[in-house]
Amino acid sequence: MSDGTLAEVLGEGGWVHIELDLSGVVAKPGFMDRCARALTLPDYFGRNWDALADCLTDLSWAPPVRGRLVVITGWQEFARSVPHDWGMAQDVFAEAVDHWRGTETEFQVVLALGGSS
Repeated sequence: MSDGTLAEVLGEGGWVHIELDLSGVVAKPGFMDRCARALTLPDYFGRNWDALADCLTDLSWAPPVRGRLVVITGWQEFARSVPHDWGMAQDVFAEAVDHWRGTETEFQVVLALGGSS
């Protein structure tokens, strides 16, 4: 095990670390904007749940890597403000994780605890 940061350890194994910071996001449009920026989604990303699911399960638009680890921070306020949308987001990310499981390109998502009141 390396003594480096998580991002350095992942980088050594061909993984990309992506931080999706949702601090201050209280509605779906803000969530979609943060996803577009953090995940560097293509210009044609339609900023809706189906479009997010499509982009996460067809990564032909993204540079090839061994895996992607998405760390979601500051998600608590969004989850409290729009619980239905938070549930949809969780479903989309879970489907993407399942889609890539066992393939040459892994995709994992973790929720960071703390850092939000």
